[in-house]
Amino acid sequence: MFSSPETIGHLLLRVGVAFSFLYPPINAFSDPNSWIGYFPSFVSSLPVEPMLLLHGFGVLEMVIAVWILSGWKIRIPSIVAAVLLITIVVFNGAQFPILFRDVSIALAALTLAFLPKSTHA
Repeated sequence: MFSSPETIGHLLLRVGVAFSFLYPPINAFSDPNSWIGYFPSFVSSLPVEPMLLLHGFGVLEMVIAVWILSGWKIRIPSIVAAVLLITIVVFNGAQFPILFRDVSIALAALTLAFLPKSTHA
């Protein structure tokens, strides 16, 4: 199944990025208050129930994670993942001491997006 160290490396990179998108929506079921505060005020002010917004965003995160794990057209979900992570950091600048890791994960996602296609097998 794994023909080269590069293939294993790409798989590990996909698993790492995907994990960061799977954990929040799963944890949001047991501890939603830890996650709801990361929505910027202009999003929180929308006429949408906060829990619906949180879990709806969680569905998006899970779709991105599964898509990244699949490796299919990896550039699309990887760029979306990076943009989401950087957006979270930008709109929550005061929480950078917690969110600094999102910058690294976003760069890992961008790495997936720009690796040569032949190495995604």
